[in-house]
Amino acid sequence: MSETIEIQENGVQNNGYISDKEEKKQSTLPRERKVSYVEDTGNEPAKSDTKVELQSEGFDRLLYKTSETPPIHLLLLFAFQQFLMSISGTLAVVLIASKVICAGDDEEFVAYILSSSLCMNGVCTILMNTIGVRLPLYQGAYGGYILPLLTLLEIDPNKCKVRTTFQGLNSTNASLEITVSEESQLRGVILRNMRELQGCLMLVGVIHMLMGATGLIGVLLRFIGPVTVVPTILLLGIAVVDPILDFCVPNWGISTLVTATGFVLAFYLAKYNMPVAVWTPKGGCRVVKYPLHQVFAILISIVIGWVVSWIITEAGGFTDDKTDKGYKARTDARLKGISAADWFFFPYPGLHGPVSYSTPVFLGFLIATFLSILDSIGDYYACASMSHVPPPPQHAVNRGIMVEGIGTILSGAVGATQATTTYGGNIGSIGVTRVASRSVFIGCGILLIIFGLFGKLSALFISIPYPVLGGSLITMIGMFIGVTLSNLRPISLTSSRNLAIIGTSILIGLLIPEWVKKYGSDIDTGYQDVDFSLKGLFGNSNFVCGILSCFLDNTVPGTLEERGIAAWQSEEEEESTKSLSMTFEEGKEIYEIPLPRKIKMWSGWRYIPFMPDPKREKKERSLSVSALCFGR
Repeated sequence: MSETIEIQENGVQNNGYISDKEEKKQSTLPRERKVSYVEDTGNEPAKSDTKVELQSEGFDRLLYKTSETPPIHLLLLFAFQQFLMSISGTLAVVLIASKVICAGDDEEFVAYILSSSLCMNGVCTILMNTIGVRLPLYQGAYGGYILPLLTLLEIDPNKCKVRTTFQGLNSTNASLEITVSEESQLRGVILRNMRELQGCLMLVGVIHMLMGATGLIGVLLRFIGPVTVVPTILLLGIAVVDPILDFCVPNWGISTLVTATGFVLAFYLAKYNMPVAVWTPKGGCRVVKYPLHQVFAILISIVIGWVVSWIITEAGGFTDDKTDKGYKARTDARLKGISAADWFFFPYPGLHGPVSYSTPVFLGFLIATFLSILDSIGDYYACASMSHVPPPPQHAVNRGIMVEGIGTILSGAVGATQATTTYGGNIGSIGVTRVASRSVFIGCGILLIIFGLFGKLSALFISIPYPVLGGSLITMIGMFIGVTLSNLRPISLTSSRNLAIIGTSILIGLLIPEWVKKYGSDIDTGYQDVDFSLKGLFGNSNFVCGILSCFLDNTVPGTLEERGIAAWQSEEEEESTKSLSMTFEEGKEIYEIPLPRKIKMWSGWRYIPFMPDPKREKKERSLSVSALCFGR
């Protein structure tokens, strides 16, 4: 038996653009959605072919839906824009991580880390879009793993100091002084720190993977809702204020230019279509109206900022004093990293030697892993909403978390300094560009792998001026915070209970880490390792806020509807599905892994938490079509 569901709007395919003649006609037509459901038993002709035309007024449709593939030339441009959007975040995390492991001034080692991170970002992005949750998601370097390390670095400021002189004995047992080069000693410290990070990443990656593979995350979803997720992830956005400030400080003018350009193109001019000359074999040369400025707003803003920085650099407008903060606004400030990088670099397990273990680092990473899971769950639902598709079912969420865990294991094995997670900024770009195609993100993953394998190409992005990175991060993180706040929609914002929990959790999440920073010496258990671990935990604002908000949300009386958990559960009530069905451009079939039908119908899948139950899926689809046919 086979099933087919076809959805058309206004009876035509979505080409992503409209011509001058069509623009006026299309604007006057009511929005129509045609749903065709065909069920074929395989033994006889199809029994039913139900077609329903539904009116959907004022629905802001996507240019390219999740399952659609744009033309190859647009696909490459869309993928490259997502790449450039995310490279700033990845580069920021890599630079911060390099500082944490004492490699900030070792540009060759930074190039190695960046190449490894780009390769893993690409691999994990492809896995997430093909066998993971199957939403248009980008997997990038997760800054949450850097936050506990920054806390540990503040606790031990002498971590990166090396000794160059040692006392030894000669053949006559006389004391002598042995001097070694500072560079070799520092490289040894870097490698030791890197191996600790690798071992701990791989260990928490196994835990991360098992939480998705065993369906344990489904149990957590019974206790974790928007009241827990939103303030926790909000503080993650607030925590990166200092790194973003470091990027903007060299030249606020360039950063403002990049941010303002992106906003003008994406939002102020959002209602306008740009005339673009195109040629097709059938239509020949003609002018079409296409929102080119909106679709490529972030890419255009980065290029404009980069060009302006280059012009000012060539004109001598930026200082050439390397100790001046304005020096990093130059386009040639980090060109040394390009010359130091290899032409071809292939990250592999054991590149930096055998991995090791550190309890404080592991505990910090374990907390970051749970935060990453909370972040990803919120991002899955935000992406589904942005892509105009139903919320992901439980098996898709489990599979997504499992794939992220596999990515964490791979990242630790090959020498990336952090795990990968879903990037909220790229989800925000879907709302800006109205392009939700999975193919775009798969293409972005391929580009990431190419740039990661060719060391010179990845090192090229190290030369992006800091203010350009800062301006793009303002737009990206700003949109990410906005998307995070959108997850408050399911909860009751008129409830004093919810408002008190969210406000108190955010405030305490900011107070406790500040106390640790100023009065951390008050933590004294008599055991240095325990003290160090406690300082690392309570110095992490996300940990404090997440634990407190989860505790309060589950102990203060409140209904599931009031807490927003009912709306977040993947198996929604029938009435909720009916009320939201008109805003969906595609159905739950997008979450299914493309496997042969005989394999998908195997009854044993009901016992696998990350695979759909065939009988349940069939029943839900029948109910969904019945609702479309008779529910309106």
